[in-house]
Amino acid sequence: MLLAGEAWAARFEDYRQEAWRLETLPQYLVPQEEEELQAFRDGLRPDPASVSDDYIDQLRRQTREGRVKGRVHIVRRPLSEYLRFEFARYYAPHTLAGEQIRILDVTERANPLVGVQDFWMFDRTEVVLMNYHPDGRQINRRVHEGDTAPFIEYQRIAVAASVPYEEYVKGIDL
Repeated sequence: MLLAGEAWAARFEDYRQEAWRLETLPQYLVPQEEEELQAFRDGLRPDPASVSDDYIDQLRRQTREGRVKGRVHIVRRPLSEYLRFEFARYYAPHTLAGEQIRILDVTERANPLVGVQDFWMFDRTEVVLMNYHPDGRQINRRVHEGDTAPFIEYQRIAVAASVPYEEYVKGIDL
């Protein structure tokens, strides 16, 4: 089953305990980000504490409710322009709002999740596969019809092999 619109948005509102994502690409081409990405290219950096939007409001509320949202992003240095933008524009304020973001740098070691695609997992009972073109343009989102056990194991491996976002970015000029 493909997911879009309200059915997709409902996953982020309706999960009970945990929404978790694995990100594997060096860039995600999202047309809605082009203006902010250009501002980043021009040297503008948001103050993470002052960023406010619907996602952050939802994240703060869900954190207060005891629900967890987290992710691990697999990266390789040097960080792409998009990753530096994503770190500054999204990860910094989202971490302040309660998201548990971790980075798995595979520059100098083997990727323990080679071949695993991007996905979201909700309450460890549903997996949504995030399908992208190689350049980061999204193709679609599809509900995985099989067993979630492999994805739970991917999450365990990713979390164990990664470091918190805040630790990773110490000393990095974004």
